Amino acid sequence: MAYVDHAFSISDEDIMIESSYIVHNRPPIKEIALAISLLVFGTLGIIFGIYMAVNRVGGDTAHGIFFAALGSILFIPGFYYTRIAYYAYKGYKGFSFSNIPPV
Repeated sequence: MAYVDHAFSISDEDIMIESSYIVHNRPPIKEIALAISLLVFGTLGIIFGIYMAVNRVGGDTAHGIFFAALGSILFIPGFYYTRIAYYAYKGYKGFSFSNIPPV
């Protein structure tokens, strides 16, 4: 006879007692707005940083490289969460608005 651990088993009574729950899959407006703003400011930072580095705005190329690096730091999470929000909106399998962390 095999040992059965009843502490973690699910019986028919557990399934019947459990109440139904409603899943709200509404888009989180603040989080998506933050993601889009990070994406926009990151893109602008990269573009202006490259422009500043090429034309030596501020005296040397270091200012432009720093600005482009700051823009890339903003761009990466902005692109990632905007992509998740877009795919969740379009209904792609495996993507949900719950994957976006709350602010």
